Amino acid sequence: MQGIFIFMEIEIILKTKKDTQRLAESIARQVKTGDVIALYGELGAGKTFFAQAFCRALGVEEYVSSPSFVIMNEYAGKFPVAHLDLYRLAAEEEIYELGLEDIMEQRVTIIEWPEIAQNILPLQTIHIHFKLDGDIRIVKLIRT
Repeated sequence: MQGIFIFMEIEIILKTKKDTQRLAESIARQVKTGDVIALYGELGAGKTFFAQAFCRALGVEEYVSSPSFVIMNEYAGKFPVAHLDLYRLAAEEEIYELGLEDIMEQRVTIIEWPEIAQNILPLQTIHIHFKLDGDIRIVKLIRT
């Protein structure tokens, strides 16, 4: 039998920061080295807050900051974690210069603004789309 293709898409309403933390903790319990989490959404939608909660759930003790200006932060926890923000990259070639493929293989990788890297994200990437709707966040979680 050829490989089985499994696709999952769910929508979750997050009313509080605690809801976001619970989602991050739930996903963190299921990841392993080589897993990639791609975070989408406008500024202020909750991507970095999710990444902070996710890293804490993986045992990262240091402060998790937005990698907007440095492009990538690395953390030690249950697994090595790479947290990237690709917003400032202008061309796909810059992704290859970063060595993103090697980074993704050797760590749990969280990518904010991942659109420019779509062509090299692994098939099993967890895609999380954050959308603000008043005081709540609507999150669409897609995993293949």
